[in-house]
Amino acid sequence: MNPFKKALHAFGRLSSRMKGIVILLAGVIGMVLLIVLRPRPAIQEPLRLPPLVATVAVDARQGRIQVRGNGTVRPRSEVVLASQVGGRVEWVSPALVSGGRFDAGEVLLRVEPADYDNAVEIASAEVAQRRVEVLQAEEEVTLAREEYQRLREREGIELAIDSTELGSLIFREPQLEAARASLRRALARLEDAKLSLRRTRLSAPFDGVVRSESVDIGQYVAPGQGIATIYTTDEVEIVVPLTDEEAALVDGLWDARAGNAVTAIPASVSITFGGRHYQWAGYVDRAEGALNAETRTVDVVVRVPDPFVTDSAGTRPPLLLGTYVDVSIQGVSLDHYIVLPQATYRDGDVLWTIESDTLLRIVPAEFIQEVDGQVYLLAGLADGALVVISPLAVVTDSMTIRVAEDPSS
Repeated sequence: MNPFKKALHAFGRLSSRMKGIVILLAGVIGMVLLIVLRPRPAIQEPLRLPPLVATVAVDARQGRIQVRGNGTVRPRSEVVLASQVGGRVEWVSPALVSGGRFDAGEVLLRVEPADYDNAVEIASAEVAQRRVEVLQAEEEVTLAREEYQRLREREGIELAIDSTELGSLIFREPQLEAARASLRRALARLEDAKLSLRRTRLSAPFDGVVRSESVDIGQYVAPGQGIATIYTTDEVEIVVPLTDEEAALVDGLWDARAGNAVTAIPASVSITFGGRHYQWAGYVDRAEGALNAETRTVDVVVRVPDPFVTDSAGTRPPLLLGTYVDVSIQGVSLDHYIVLPQATYRDGDVLWTIESDTLLRIVPAEFIQEVDGQVYLLAGLADGALVVISPLAVVTDSMTIRVAEDPSS
């Protein structure tokens, strides 16, 4: 009997439990042999590709830098209109309402003038009386001189007393000076009365708009009482805070003189209203004399002439007070600078450029300003040169890269 049959015979004599154990052990041994004796795959080196990067083209420019900022429109001049005389208000102009417009010299309010008319009449009567007194004093001086001359001739008096204090009293000259002083005082009172009468008509000091008012017909106003807040419409101002780096880009900023629009630095102001873009021409009026205590910035004041003048079609809105606007100020002139997305500017001083289509080069760049996500830089790159915008974990100068044909990839 061969060994295989012997094994089968012996297996047949085993109990059912032992047969199960033997079968299980045989299966385990077979699986181990399959794992140990399986064929090994060939070992291959992994394919290493240079990193794939997206790029943007350099936008090279020359000329003047536009320094950008923002600010809120405020009036150039705003005053509280007050009555200089007291009395009951008998008339109010239709323009004396919030938002009402008026011209310089236009009467906005009248105070009841009866008391002031009477004061003028009284002062006029007093002037007339004082004039009579002056005429009487002059006549008395003339008579005194004639009487003294006759006395000299009759008595043979040689000494002239015209220039002495005694002569002044004899000729009644102090009385004449007193009469003339009373006349001047009466004339001054008459002018005061006329001035008060004119002030019962409250007129506008300039072309402007009413911001707010607090008066109506029948109300009593006291001298010095504020009745309305008005502002001029010839110009408005925008305070633009600039950092010291931005202020340094505005050529001639510290030479700007307030009110000198002829030689001022040009600027423009723009807003978006009703989905449309509007722009006004302005100029830098001045720079504040100290840094802003809260923001530590230089506050530059930009003025805009004729902000309330609309276009011929009437579609352009006025440049209303309180509007938040974008401001562009003419800066220094540069022979060459570049504009790129902010993400391309690495570590605050370098760019990653592409050379020979496959090499990454690290190029230094000097920051000028950032506007709406774009950085303005000084760098020796030509227009159209490629700059890496993709982030990379590790970068070395002259490393090999691949440039994506589609930057969105």
